[in-house]
Amino acid sequence: MRFVLFIRSLLFTLAIMIATIIWSFVCIVVSPFPYRVRYYVTSRWNLFVILAAKWICGIHYEIKGLENLPDAPAVLLSKHQSAWETIFYLLVMPRPLVFVFKKELIYIPFFGWGIGLLRMIPIDRSKGVDAFAQVVKHGRNRLANGQWIIMFPEGTRIAVGQKGKYKLGGARLAVETETVVVPIAVNSGERWPKHSFIKKPGKITVSIGKPISPKGLNPTELNTLVESWIESEMRVISPAVYTQNNS
Repeated sequence: MRFVLFIRSLLFTLAIMIATIIWSFVCIVVSPFPYRVRYYVTSRWNLFVILAAKWICGIHYEIKGLENLPDAPAVLLSKHQSAWETIFYLLVMPRPLVFVFKKELIYIPFFGWGIGLLRMIPIDRSKGVDAFAQVVKHGRNRLANGQWIIMFPEGTRIAVGQKGKYKLGGARLAVETETVVVPIAVNSGERWPKHSFIKKPGKITVSIGKPISPKGLNPTELNTLVESWIESEMRVISPAVYTQNNS
């Protein structure tokens, strides 16, 4: 069984490597086109990855709470267990997404060329307060243009069944721009584990919570509400994991 999983994961990795190189040149070709065209074409890579994960590795998904997504500006704050959700969200959300990410990713060959065309918000974490000021400035503009901002409050991928420290950046952005927050729980790490070459067949659940208004809340209070909902929902979508951890 382990050998079969290895072969499937190897085939998946090779398929993604080839697709990434091809798509990077396609993205360069469409770079002069309007943003909506660039976004659509680039996101076909995301579609390919999600379908390849399904066909080759047996990873499928379900979404709960799609009706909770507002027809309005929003800041999405999500659990982060895997690379899977960074690929999936861009594909499935009804509005274009803007990721806040460390600027070094832009310099990655092929991959970085694609994200460099999508109006994301690269930040230099070494600049501290100035970096966040840039997030607010660009975030406000992106929200006004109909895009959604997405951030991972734990800051990095967290192992299955674990919880990182929820940072205030996303909540601060929501408060300063007076934008609702949509919390999202996802258990992708059970199928696409952090730092693991092997991909495991099975279902990933994405659960979308109801929007939380920042009105009358400070960033700490808003962040606490987001953390409480996400961590509670993780125990709903991954009960076996948390039962094992508590035993």
